[in-house]
Amino acid sequence: MYPEGLYYTKDHEWVLVEGGIGTIGITYHAQDELGDIVFVELPEVGSHLEVDAEFGTVESVKAVAEIYAPVSGEVSECNTTLRDAPETVNRDPYKAGWIVKVRLSDPKELESLMDASAYRSYVESGGR
Repeated sequence: MYPEGLYYTKDHEWVLVEGGIGTIGITYHAQDELGDIVFVELPEVGSHLEVDAEFGTVESVKAVAEIYAPVSGEVSECNTTLRDAPETVNRDPYKAGWIVKVRLSDPKELESLMDASAYRSYVESGGR
């Protein structure tokens, strides 16, 4: 449920960093808590994300949840498949259900994020 090699936030986002590009999504725990996802709001390509700032929302049959940037950077790509198939986030939150890709502007921000083991402990201890 919590793949190794990703960085995790206390707000239940994840980021995979490859070659200065961060792929961002929400965790299995987040999508499980939300239930059936019916809409994902995506930012514009070229927009700038600031660490910890809201950049979109995920709407489910139960609630609307904000998505916060785990890192700062310029949006280089959005997963437009989610416009027509938002349930992809439920089916595959770590692969096909990614939300955006950003060019990291400050890789040092990764140091404040959790690894898989720390995130698992956080969730199991009742982290929101």
